[in-house]
Amino acid sequence: MDRFLIAINEALAAPLRASTRVLVLALLIPLGVAAAAPLWTLQMAAPQYPAGLELRIYPYTVEGDIQEVNTLNHYIGMAPIDRAALSDLDWLPFAIGIAGLLLLRVAAIGDLRALVDLVALFTYFGAFSFARFAYTLYVFGHNLKPDAPFDVEPFTPVVVGTGKVANFTITSLPATGAVALSLVGVALLVLLAESIRSALKARRLAAAA
Repeated sequence: MDRFLIAINEALAAPLRASTRVLVLALLIPLGVAAAAPLWTLQMAAPQYPAGLELRIYPYTVEGDIQEVNTLNHYIGMAPIDRAALSDLDWLPFAIGIAGLLLLRVAAIGDLRALVDLVALFTYFGAFSFARFAYTLYVFGHNLKPDAPFDVEPFTPVVVGTGKVANFTITSLPATGAVALSLVGVALLVLLAESIRSALKARRLAAAA
């Protein structure tokens, strides 16, 4: 067991290739895009709104046809969309900033351990963010006021894809920011896999020498 742990520690201390560190540094670009671009879009279509309605969710705010959507929400007893209701957005800019600092840390330290830490934290950040977004939509659709003008059964708004609420067709899709974050995540996984493969190959060559 001690030899195994020593081998793991030695592997984690393996230096990253210079090209890997440069690619990690380059991931600051899509991360910056994610900080400024909309993460998600909600589009609502109905006969009375031929042009449709749209909400764009950013890491720091929500834009679009907020007043019209809140008017519709009032009729079915749903809470209005405002900063208080979407306070979960407050931590996203800080999380993206921390991810940027960790990218710089990996590029500076340049060992496999730092890259493993980054991938683990970024994966947790992505999974938690998506789960929290889904939960927020669930709360919106299940906390309906019983005295609303229209009686609508509690529902879970669609997170990804298209669904219907009353006579509205709602399409919820990831936007530029979410795509950029996904690109960072996939790139990090690829770089991690390649770095592990390179570290194992170097150990085999050292053992055979």
